[in-house]
Amino acid sequence: MNRSVLCRVVTVGCLLLFGAVAGSAVGSDPDVDVRLQVHLPREMTVEGNQLTLGQVSVVRGPALTAAQARGVRLGRFSVPGQSVVLDRSTILSRLASCGIGAEQVRLTGADAVTVRRRQSIVEVEDFVAIGQQFLRQFASSHSVSEVIVVTRPKDLVLPDQPQDVQLKPQLVRETTRGHLTVRVHVLADGKEAGTRDISFRLKYQRHRIVAADAIAEGTVLSPGNTKIETVVSDQPEPPGWRPPYGWAATRSIAAGSEIQESMLSAAQTAVLVRRNETVLIRLERPGILVTAMGTSLQEGRTGELVKVRNSDSSRVIVCKVMPDGSVEPAL
Repeated sequence: MNRSVLCRVVTVGCLLLFGAVAGSAVGSDPDVDVRLQVHLPREMTVEGNQLTLGQVSVVRGPALTAAQARGVRLGRFSVPGQSVVLDRSTILSRLASCGIGAEQVRLTGADAVTVRRRQSIVEVEDFVAIGQQFLRQFASSHSVSEVIVVTRPKDLVLPDQPQDVQLKPQLVRETTRGHLTVRVHVLADGKEAGTRDISFRLKYQRHRIVAADAIAEGTVLSPGNTKIETVVSDQPEPPGWRPPYGWAATRSIAAGSEIQESMLSAAQTAVLVRRNETVLIRLERPGILVTAMGTSLQEGRTGELVKVRNSDSSRVIVCKVMPDGSVEPAL
């Protein structure tokens, strides 16, 4: 072999050896081959409801790991106009739940990213969701158990793709049959873009009293011959509802039957309150109990109305005689 050919062979061999050594050195650098790099911007606007790491950040690293990380779910938008803040600890936690530990990740950029949704259409489900949320808050004091959609509006197409979409609900109509209408105003970048009306029906939890055993005509109701059940109804429970203990059945009532007010009358019991007798004036409502002493100006039986003079104010008020001998102001 001549000298020039031998030199070329030696040179090529050295280059191949250097490349192998360099490749080995690069492969041993965990930041290049192993660690996942996730860069967080301060703000991001995305399409759709579902959020993934690939939508809200820049992900680099080994191909398979990076592809897996980009698909990690970070939650979803529940209502239009909502912004979601994702901090570093949340992102690391979601990655860890998918098998990518914190030691495999290098985070750069902002401490948290604020994500908003770009919208060109407000869908019917968006209107329904905001309406149901509004009614649950509006009717929280009425023991609402369910909010049922009766009429569903059409989607609303926005003229542009606004950066900020807000939905503002208001109650516009209520009927006696438990139907309510919510009007949702859509604000796109601060300007009203349209409205939609949605009709709902509410279901309430309320109490009812039923016969524990067969009740004969004339029997006085008591905790021993009745029981109280919780049921779902189209109507809310009347304020200050109390079981009708001390009232008498005007007809026979079968065991398990609901006892209606029309089945009862004031029982002809003994006189509980006598004239010029000191009585306890008691007013009880959910969360409220007010008591005072008074003097009865009439005698009365359970359920009857009598005049009572309040000992503190000297005012004469009309009260109902209760089964325990106290009296309740007839409001």
